This record gives sequence, structure tokens and C-alpha cells, in this order.
Amino acid sequence: MGDKIVTFTDLNAWKEGHKLVLMIYRITNSFPNREIYALIDQLRRGVVSVTSNLAEGFSRRGVKEKIQFYSMALGSLTELQNQIIVAKDVGYLKEKENSIIEIQTVIVHKLINGLIKGIKSRNT
Repeated sequence: MGDKIVTFTDLNAWKEGHKLVLMIYRITNSFPNREIYALIDQLRRGVVSVTSNLAEGFSRRGVKEKIQFYSMALGSLTELQNQIIVAKDVGYLKEKENSIIEIQTVIVHKLINGLIKGIKSRNT
């Protein structure tokens, strides 16, 4: 704790988001091939969007811009949560896999919210 944040990869939200990226890539490898251009693509693009928006927001100097990109990361995360529900409901995810991913999405959500709140509190 207390380590200086120098790059976006130092952000806990990004680190936990990256774990989520790896989880999604792993589990979608077992999805049916017919989903390559549908649910697999959506899940993978969505989860990468979370960490990409965190990275871009980190590089922005303006408060409004930072918050905008971190908010977009939250939007992508919420979209991903919906897609995970779909994957579970159509039988592509086992209950245990679903639970692990759900827990990780909540962790990432809380960390991104914390980033946004932190920025707002330092700039009010």
C-alpha cells in the first residue's frame, strides 16, 4: 500500500479489470464456435473496453475528461455484466464460473467508483 501510481497499470481498478479480461478470454474459449462473431466477440470487446477506458482516462489531465473515461469504463462493465447473464442463461457458463466472474465484476465496479469519487473529492 502507498505505492506511487505512475502508470495506468498501477491502478487497482486496472489490475482487477485485467484479471477480469483474462477470465473472460479463458471462459469464452469453451463457448461454441457459432458464437465467435456474436457473444464471444461482445464479451471480449466489452471487457477490453473496461481496461482501455481506464487507461485512457488515466492519461487525461482534465478532471471532466478523467471522469468521463472512468464513467465509460463503468458503462462497459455494466454491459459486460448483462452479457454474462445471457451467457449463463443460455447454458454457456457453469454456476461456479458465473459466480467467480460476477464477484470480479463487482470488485472492478467498486474500484472504478472509488476512482471517480476520489477525483471528485480532490477537485471540489
